[in-house]
Amino acid sequence: MEPQKNKKSLTGTVISNNMEKTIVVTIERIVKHSVYGKYIRRTSKCYAHDPQNKCQVGDVVRIEESRPLSRKKRWQLVEVLDR
Repeated sequence: MEPQKNKKSLTGTVISNNMEKTIVVTIERIVKHSVYGKYIRRTSKCYAHDPQNKCQVGDVVRIEESRPLSRKKRWQLVEVLDR
């Protein structure tokens, strides 16, 4: 087996770092309403693995998909883009 090369990568804002080695990242996207055509902001929360506990609330981070690390944790921290 060769390693997976095309992992999904998302950019979002850290909204919580209360857990040990885990951060909660909110991903914001803009979608168009099917009937009215108005653009709406949609958010989703992702739990990501932060092994060194280096993220603070408000940081803009890049996360990438990984194997399941716990019940909700399916992402891992790649880099901190903005403090």
